[in-house]
Amino acid sequence: MTTPLFTAVDYTLEDQQTVFKGFFSMQKLRLKHRCFAGGWTNTMSRELLLRGQAVGVLAYDPWQDQVIMVEQFRVGALQDKTSPWLLEMIAGMVEAGEEPETVAHREAEEEAGLKLLALQPLFTYYSSPGGTDEQILLYCAVVDARGVGGIHGLAEENEDIRVVVLPREVAQQQASKGRACNAMSLISLQWLQMNHQQLQMQWQDQQPSFNKPSALNNP
Repeated sequence: MTTPLFTAVDYTLEDQQTVFKGFFSMQKLRLKHRCFAGGWTNTMSRELLLRGQAVGVLAYDPWQDQVIMVEQFRVGALQDKTSPWLLEMIAGMVEAGEEPETVAHREAEEEAGLKLLALQPLFTYYSSPGGTDEQILLYCAVVDARGVGGIHGLAEENEDIRVVVLPREVAQQQASKGRACNAMSLISLQWLQMNHQQLQMQWQDQQPSFNKPSALNNP
């Protein structure tokens, strides 16, 4: 790992104001930082979208070689040439005081009626650090996809989520064709392409007896 030349002591935050607070919050910052060639930048103004941490879950059934994805409307994809309804990984925001693993289990139940049999951390990354502090904590979850499906989500949060169960190769094709055109899905599915055989070998003798998943919020 390359050691950074600069750290948190090499910038100065001169002013910080909340300019909008709604579903998300926006701050306006005035700051300066050291330069690679020496000296400091001029004081600059930047807007920062505050989103905090989110958990993403790659739900994979190693026995059926299937991926459980969710499809829902996304306001950020309004200009998408195909549709603003995107295929995604199960995901949710980390609330104050929550453990990421707790979020993974909660969102899997709320969004897909899924019970997670095991969780493996994959990557932690910033989604778009040029303008937001959002940090994604990505996990792979082993699940039993038998009987999974339906419409899920919390009505009080205006969630309308369709569960889609896809063979692994089909999920990869959907990502390549732009139906799952978001970083979380692309990173997850690329990792799975490189690691699915190992997961299948690890779990081949441990498939649980079939229990129909929760029908939470199914119509």
